[in-house]
Amino acid sequence: VQLQASGGGLVQPGGSLRLSCAASGSIFSIDDMGWYRQAPGKQRESVAVAIGSGIANYADSVKGRFTISRENAKNTVYLQMNSLKPEDTAVYYCKANVRIRTTLTLDYWGQGTLVTVSS
Repeated sequence: VQLQASGGGLVQPGGSLRLSCAASGSIFSIDDMGWYRQAPGKQRESVAVAIGSGIANYADSVKGRFTISRENAKNTVYLQMNSLKPEDTAVYYCKANVRIRTTLTLDYWGQGTLVTVSS
């Protein structure tokens, strides 16, 4: 199973970006899909997670600005980021909780995509 993330880049404060992450390979189904980020010198943190039931959980710092969505038919998760702030600068990683078969679920990570918010 591979996760391919894309969509990062340089954006000015107040701007928007949309990240995408597509999972491919031997996938029976996907439970949770989410986005995490790691800023320089900081630990990786959860940004937004879309649970299989349709519920989305967000970090307090991004609530009202970021929206996570899934396109299950394409095994893809998106992160729409609006009103970006310099403190959103980080490498963003996607993660998927992939059910390989009915009795086995594994976590997979994408390669990371850099988001830089700067004027």
